Amino acid sequence: MITAHGDSSRERQPDGPDPEPVERERELALLGELTRRTAAGAPGLVMLEGPDGIGKSSLLQALIAEARAHGLRVVHTRAGRQDHRLPLGTIRDLLAGLDVESMPPITWPGPPRPAAPDAQVPGPADADGAGVPFDVLGELQEVVRSAAENGPLAIVVDDAEEADAASLRFLAHGARRMAGLPVLMALTRRSGTHVPALNEVAALPLCRVLRPRPLTGAGIGLLARRLLGTETDAAFQASCLAATNGNPLMVTRLLTSLRDEQLPLTADRFTSVCEQDIPAFRVRAARLLHRHPEATVRAARALAVLGDEVSPETGARLALLDSAVFARSLLALVFIGLVTSNADGTWSFAHTLLRNVVLGEMSEEERDIAHGRAARLLHDAGASPEEVAEHLRQAPSTTHQSWARTVLREAAREAMLRASPMRAMQLLRPCVPEGTEEDCEPSLLVELGVAESRIDPEASVRHLSTALERATGRELRLQALRSLAEALTRQGQVARAVGLLSRYRAETAVPLSGTADPQLLEARLLMAATGNRAAFTELLEAVSFDLALPGDTPEERALLAARAAVSVTRLDRVAEAVAAARAVISRGTATNDAPLFLATAASVLLYADLPHEAERSYHRLLEGTDALLDQTYPSLLALSAEAHQRLGSLDPALRATATALKDVTVSRASRYEALPLAVRLHALLDRGDLAQAILLEKEIPDPVPDDSWQWNEVLCARGRLHLDTKDHERALAVLKECARRQAEWQRISPAVSPWWYWAGHAHLALGDRGAAAALAEEAVTGARSAGLPCALGSGLELWAAASDGERPLLLEEAEQVLMGTRAALVRARVRVARGKALQRLGYTKDARAVLRQGWEEAYDVGSRSLYTVAHRALLATGARPRRPVSRGLGALTQSESQVARLAASGRSNAWIAESLYVTQRTVEVHLTSVYRKLGLSGRRQLRDVLESENIDNSEHEQ
Repeated sequence: MITAHGDSSRERQPDGPDPEPVERERELALLGELTRRTAAGAPGLVMLEGPDGIGKSSLLQALIAEARAHGLRVVHTRAGRQDHRLPLGTIRDLLAGLDVESMPPITWPGPPRPAAPDAQVPGPADADGAGVPFDVLGELQEVVRSAAENGPLAIVVDDAEEADAASLRFLAHGARRMAGLPVLMALTRRSGTHVPALNEVAALPLCRVLRPRPLTGAGIGLLARRLLGTETDAAFQASCLAATNGNPLMVTRLLTSLRDEQLPLTADRFTSVCEQDIPAFRVRAARLLHRHPEATVRAARALAVLGDEVSPETGARLALLDSAVFARSLLALVFIGLVTSNADGTWSFAHTLLRNVVLGEMSEEERDIAHGRAARLLHDAGASPEEVAEHLRQAPSTTHQSWARTVLREAAREAMLRASPMRAMQLLRPCVPEGTEEDCEPSLLVELGVAESRIDPEASVRHLSTALERATGRELRLQALRSLAEALTRQGQVARAVGLLSRYRAETAVPLSGTADPQLLEARLLMAATGNRAAFTELLEAVSFDLALPGDTPEERALLAARAAVSVTRLDRVAEAVAAARAVISRGTATNDAPLFLATAASVLLYADLPHEAERSYHRLLEGTDALLDQTYPSLLALSAEAHQRLGSLDPALRATATALKDVTVSRASRYEALPLAVRLHALLDRGDLAQAILLEKEIPDPVPDDSWQWNEVLCARGRLHLDTKDHERALAVLKECARRQAEWQRISPAVSPWWYWAGHAHLALGDRGAAAALAEEAVTGARSAGLPCALGSGLELWAAASDGERPLLLEEAEQVLMGTRAALVRARVRVARGKALQRLGYTKDARAVLRQGWEEAYDVGSRSLYTVAHRALLATGARPRRPVSRGLGALTQSESQVARLAASGRSNAWIAESLYVTQRTVEVHLTSVYRKLGLSGRRQLRDVLESENIDNSEHEQ
């Protein structure tokens, strides 16, 4: 029977009603049957075996209640108490519950020592029970027989393995002599204990051995409902099962602790709970462990220190135990549900909570020593540097040794290759204790400074400066100087960084290439400055932005890409910047050029209103970039998502942002996650999913304290969200803050961010047409001069909304400008606005045609909000639109695509019908559908469309 108390033999819960038993129907049925048979005069013998907490004592309590209900006389004791240490102490306590006045006196071995007023008790005997005379055992058996003659009797002993040897000898003696007696003997024992007397009892033909099983997930849910009155879902039940291994007592402790701490019973909350949040669970788990011998405790600690998938050999060596003893200890830990075996023969804790409980029982010094020994054992066994380094991080007393320092540095290099500077910094800092920089190798200081440069620039500058002063080798000095210049730039010390750049050029007067080229350092300084606004502003005045570099070497291409990116955002020589970016992309290769600078060149195209070209470049880069090893991968995903969003490809944009934000806690997002968050907000609003956008926006932290430019885009998306929720004043305030920050970063191009477009609409919503027109006019002027078609189209649309007289002409121009782009969503938005304007002027027929185009485009891109607006406007013209048809090559069926390609190649309908084994009418129907979906009028246009698609595909493949 599983109750809220679980196994009550060791610890009783506060008084209160027990819940109904859970998942013990088989055991309860057998115990009930044995009780009824004993009440009818037949003997019974049952042994309950299982780990602590499995519910053996609860089942005994159920047996006692059932026996009393059937009129059985019950004597019950729990072995192992302090007063049971003497020989026959457990039996003496057990028989004290019988009426012995009418029974013959028992000749106890040794001097009498009464345990009850009228009972004769035994004195000392041999510790193994062998010294108990047979006649004493016979007299004790006679007491039981005499009691049974007065009525059926139930003898119940809990934790029988804890009884003294003499008592165990009598239990085995009595179990063999129960024939013909209405006696039911019930014993419990812990799994894994080797007690010969109990083994003998379990082997008797009369004995029934019950081994209660752990709870299942459904059983945990039922127990939670009966214990707490709360329903739990399958995810929580699975998490609880993993943490407790289905041990009923552990489950009960966990549930009641979560209730007492007022924590929700959900899987998400459960996985974030640490053992300190549930002290009762921690205490109970520790008690279960410490009931076992010292060898078992040492084995558990060895497993906890080593972590998951521990081999028995390594665990035994760390625990300083013989292999056989360690194996027995593992079985004991399995029986109590703390550890579990893996398919490959290794061992792990059942749950991280349980491992942390064991580690928490160790002192800090014990953990230090244990992790140091574990690191050495693993290192000598040929384990990977990363695995050894994890232990060294937690063994500060070991890291001063030369072998440990070598392992930490090797693991840090691997971490840098995996784009994990934080991990590398954590591994290297123990090698350079505070105040010992002067005594460390310069190369070690350089490695640490490089790892710290993006995380702790101040510490990076300190370590790299020391390394530069002490380095003697030319290559090491150049590396230190180059890294120090970048760190200074990130910290805002541009003057020092520029001075180091000049010094670097002087020291590299001998022609160098690769990472030692000064042009590459200058490019890196420009990229580093994008993380610090003050440094960026100062650096703009200190370096050249010449875009006439030939771009023949990777270093020239890197500098060209960095300069072009700055120029295009400042609306400076946009055409030259685009030409430079195209040169970088066309000449650059994945083997020679860093993905960072190729992505920077693609961003130039994105900010020059060429999202289709940018998306192709991002696509190629993503295919050639390792998602795990390249630190530019998340940024590439975010920029690719922005390109898709600008093109109106909302589903790809949402998929890319979901991948970029995988494993990211939005409430703790940094500037590196700000851009994908902004793009995701825009895409959700474009799709019309306002509820999801609101939920996401609530999780995003306040970007105001961080002046990184990426947060500007979050402010833009947030202002747009407030606009969609009709909070116009708040929207305008947020968008004005975005405008201020963009100006400080000199990101003044209207193609960089659409904040001005949404700010203009916020002004219109508040009735300020003049302010909206001013924003639109400024954007249109800049877009015309720089050749930015998408920004120009949006600016003209905003200008039209702010002015009545010129509205039709402005919208017509906007539509014409956007016809040459692939920005489907922006074009659909302009067409819907133009159709509504034509309708107001009375041009119903023309309005209907334009609105239908916008309506269908909104459907194609998946913008439900714009589709709804267009549909209502279309109905207002008197149209009765049918369900729109998906358009584009992606909307063609397989048969339509096959027919279209044959027709584009010059084949006749008859030839196509014959080759595909269909009728000519079928071919005509397919072609009609193709023309409608692609918006074409004949085969010549079909050939042009398919050739264009083939060109795009080949570019993707290249």
